[in-house]
Amino acid sequence: MAKRNTIVLFIILAIFAFAVCALVYPLFDREELRLGLDLQGGIHMVYQADFSDLEPGTEAEAIDGAVAVIERRINVLGVTEPLIQKQGSDRILVELPGVGEAEKAKELIGATALLEFREQGVDEEGNAAWVPATATIDGEEKTLTSGYFKENTYVGQGSLSQILLYFEWNEEGSAISGEVTGRLIGQPLAIFLSGEPLLGDDGLPIAPIVQSQITDRGQVEGLSLQEATELSQLLNAGRIPVPLNPVYEQTVSPTLGADFIDMSLLAGLIGIILVMLFMIIYYRLPGALASLALIFYGAVVLAVFKLIPVTLTLAGIGGFVLSIGMAVDANVLIFERMKEEFATGRTLGAAIEAGFNRAWMAIRDSNVTTIIVCVILIWLGSSIVESAPVTGFAVTLLIGVLASMFSAIIVTRTLLRLFVGTKLGKRTWLFSAHREKK
Repeated sequence: MAKRNTIVLFIILAIFAFAVCALVYPLFDREELRLGLDLQGGIHMVYQADFSDLEPGTEAEAIDGAVAVIERRINVLGVTEPLIQKQGSDRILVELPGVGEAEKAKELIGATALLEFREQGVDEEGNAAWVPATATIDGEEKTLTSGYFKENTYVGQGSLSQILLYFEWNEEGSAISGEVTGRLIGQPLAIFLSGEPLLGDDGLPIAPIVQSQITDRGQVEGLSLQEATELSQLLNAGRIPVPLNPVYEQTVSPTLGADFIDMSLLAGLIGIILVMLFMIIYYRLPGALASLALIFYGAVVLAVFKLIPVTLTLAGIGGFVLSIGMAVDANVLIFERMKEEFATGRTLGAAIEAGFNRAWMAIRDSNVTTIIVCVILIWLGSSIVESAPVTGFAVTLLIGVLASMFSAIIVTRTLLRLFVGTKLGKRTWLFSAHREKK
């Protein structure tokens, strides 16, 4: 028994050492704990899709496509943990922690990113204007746009060091471009973005003269390096298939998020200290050992949060603090059982084993029911109600409950077994809970 307890103790110490290293050093490329929007600051936006121009039955596919395109566009900002998900059937939630440039983020998300090629012609009122360049393919008139680009545009330099945006047509775009450029040789072909002419560095519309028929690839010149780079990124991310209208926007300042963190840490620290003091005063030496197990529990859980990683929000911190209470509750059940065993005259070793064995059933049942509730909340928060705070609370509570069971049953028990057969083990008053005098 003593040899097995020593082995378990070394395993516990190894786990604790690894957890501390994970918190102090950037293991597995995890620099620090990942904080949510309410703690780190950032932008919270909700968009509503306009399905008025879609064919009935294609709404779900369109909203999924919009989410995928937004995710690719957000990658351009370099946000570490964006939250982009559907809300209901026609809304998209976008949360960007750590992003302070709200306007740039909104422009990036809401940009149409559709280049339209136009030729000189006459508008509906009979005035000279730029009109869409079209071609008739298989009896259907189609407009030449970047919707036919392959998602492999890139920025380079020409022979005169001018900035060029290179693009390549897909099969259908190649046919349309071939017909349009074939009849416009020697004439200008303007480029419009979101209905507005694309302007060069000189402030004039970009309208290069078509030199020859273009059927495979082409280039856009006249843009600055920044404009060409941003446009290339948007084109490669794809085009949002439906119009998105912003319906809600909230910006959380990093200062407010830092205040939340400070208050949460202070509240958690005070709570843990008070719990540890109560355990030590009332349960004496077992209470002190339970406090050590609580420190082990805290280090392991925070390390898991960092390594998975788990995005910590205020709701998530609430779940973590609640799991601390459940860890202490398990120790209380064990120590009360030990007190009853001491009252019957059992030795320290027998009281420890009997106390843990008798308390295990109650600890197991209470924690299993909590785990079931956590699983249900995760399912609800990720699919039905689609609430990030609900999911965050449930995930942190689930991890905390699993770690608390290990801490109470394995760590505390192993530490108590160290005193069996020692001089301290003979002082049973150190292991008995405080009792009022009759």
